[in-house]
Amino acid sequence: MRSIRFKLAALSGAAASFAILSTVGVLLAVGAADRALEATVSAQQRLDLLTEISARLSDFGLAAVAVAESPGADPGRADLGRMEDARSRVAAVLEAATVRAAQSAPAFGTGVRPRERMVAHLRADFILLDRQISAAVADADAPSRGDRVRGALNGFAASAGPTLSLLVESERRAVTTAREEALALSFRLRVGAVALAALVLAAAAVLYRAVARPLLTRLGEIDRAAAAIGRGDLDTRLTIGPRDELGVLTARFNRMAARLGRRERRVIEDRALMEKTISERTADLTAANARLAAIDASRRRFFTDVSHELRTPLTVIIGECDVTQRAPAISDDLSRSVLATIRKRAGRLHRRIEDLLRVARSESGEIELVFQDVPLVPLLADAVAGFETVARRQGVSLTLEADAPGPLVHADREWLRQVVEGLIDNGLRHGGKVTRITLAVTTGTGAGGVVADEITVSDDGRGIAPEARAGLFRRFARGERFGDGTGFGLGLALAEWVVTRHGGRITLEEREGGGTRVVIALPRPQPHPEAQPEVFEARGAWADPPGEEDT
Repeated sequence: MRSIRFKLAALSGAAASFAILSTVGVLLAVGAADRALEATVSAQQRLDLLTEISARLSDFGLAAVAVAESPGADPGRADLGRMEDARSRVAAVLEAATVRAAQSAPAFGTGVRPRERMVAHLRADFILLDRQISAAVADADAPSRGDRVRGALNGFAASAGPTLSLLVESERRAVTTAREEALALSFRLRVGAVALAALVLAAAAVLYRAVARPLLTRLGEIDRAAAAIGRGDLDTRLTIGPRDELGVLTARFNRMAARLGRRERRVIEDRALMEKTISERTADLTAANARLAAIDASRRRFFTDVSHELRTPLTVIIGECDVTQRAPAISDDLSRSVLATIRKRAGRLHRRIEDLLRVARSESGEIELVFQDVPLVPLLADAVAGFETVARRQGVSLTLEADAPGPLVHADREWLRQVVEGLIDNGLRHGGKVTRITLAVTTGTGAGGVVADEITVSDDGRGIAPEARAGLFRRFARGERFGDGTGFGLGLALAEWVVTRHGGRITLEEREGGGTRVVIALPRPQPHPEAQPEVFEARGAWADPPGEEDT
């Protein structure tokens, strides 16, 4: 049995043979067409030249007659110039006709070119005519000059007229013959093309039935079997048939299908085992998540219980210290100094307990924010008033640069005031050698092009290094600025949580000239007919945002 390679090689050879034959036929046809076209064009060009010769000779004769009929002994310069110009044109056209006649084929069986001989005869007649007219023009007698010129022209017409007519008729016959040959060639080419196409189609049909159709049938069976394997029918098998390349391929296909069937059975068994393992691990993860949830609930209860347990006695201690400081019977130098220290420490611990309590409430979803339209400047004025005494005692100038009532913000008044107070407290306690803390209100553009009111709290303290700002909004984060050991690192994190719930943002920047600048951007409220308080319950644990200072 011959192989597929041999069949394809035979098919390719036959196709190449047809292509070569077609190419040879096309080249021969193109050559014949080129020759016929060249003969037609050449004959037409020669005919055009003869027509131009006739026209130029007529111009020359008219110019000569005009010179001969000029009165006086000497012809006019204009007439002579016209005759000279006509003579040069006739000479140029005759030269071109001589070259074209020399390029034409000689007469059959001889080496003589009749066209070249007749053109040479015509050129000799013109030379003779030119001499005769030149001699006649030189005659001083005007009547005699005219007779001589007309006689020369009549003699030229009698000698060159038949030759020129014969040349024109010969070229016309050549053009007609070339066109008839081109039409005959075109007909033969069409007949040859139809015959060649019929031959190619017949050969293609024979090769298709003998070679291509059996191969396509077997390839179709392989395609259908492969599609069945793709659908999961791994029991599909092919008939091997002739022992050629496709027979070897079908045998390998059958072996592959058998291996895939065995592999699928192993995969099913492994999948069952894997699903059993996943079920067991899922149960373990569910139990672990339950334990983590219980641990997290215990942690939240711990924060809440510790905050409540410590807050009550600290409140009592602070109250007792206040009463003792007001008692007149105690030594002023000793008791007031000791009680002031006790109160200072208790107050610091009280603030930390408040922070822990806020954290616990925010994580348990117990904080409720009451939103309403609030004048911003009076709120800031309250925050500044609460720290005026502490700032004066530390020698710090605490100012608010804004005109009341300022813009309205849609916010929870108490929580926003606590955030601002925390920022002021940060500046007083952690600003180093701070001498001035300034609060200001400006209008800027927030995220997405939304108009926002900005609260700026800036100081002229020692500032914060740029690399330390990124993490200060995280819980329990403190920078080098807080090297005094005070603070738990909760203030800024809680401040950002509150500002974020207001739909705003809080950023930490470096102040020009040194110091720190904290900016709170709050979106401006949309106008509505009736401003009603809006209660927002904070759910879920607040995230660890980036930031810097704490209260």
